[in-house]
Amino acid sequence: MANAKIIQEKQEAVNVIQSKLTSSSSTVIADYRGLNVAQVTELRKQLREAGVDFQVLKNSLVRRATEGTELTALNDILTGPTAIAFSGDDAVAPAKILNDFAKKNDALKLKGGVVEGKVVDNEQIKALAELPSREGLLSMLLSVLQAPVRNFALAVKAVGEKQEAGA
Repeated sequence: MANAKIIQEKQEAVNVIQSKLTSSSSTVIADYRGLNVAQVTELRKQLREAGVDFQVLKNSLVRRATEGTELTALNDILTGPTAIAFSGDDAVAPAKILNDFAKKNDALKLKGGVVEGKVVDNEQIKALAELPSREGLLSMLLSVLQAPVRNFALAVKAVGEKQEAGA
């Protein structure tokens, strides 16, 4: 009986992992070996504030979760201690937070992940981390859209000042 219960619990865990992998906008896999408890706690706090789910998972459970999906390429990076950050909303948040944390703490190593359903390597995760946040991109777009209006207003003001000076 105990074996059947354990198998059922593991199957439920695999189903949860599989649903997170397929439904997340981005998933980042990292090797946390060498981080102390205070560092991991700080990392978890930063990720939680960004709405990112961060878990340490067994590689065997993650491998089973990728079976039958397009994510079987993840199996190559599932070696050693594995921590996974799942983000449902912001695709950039886990990559940015983990990459910034890895710059300050050499013990954290990015392995790769999944972005919008595609398996990516650690270099692509780092490139994603260098992108500005959604708010940053929106502010850039807004400033680009405002530039013509601002330039037109300055031109009208200059013409008005010139006419006043001439009168």
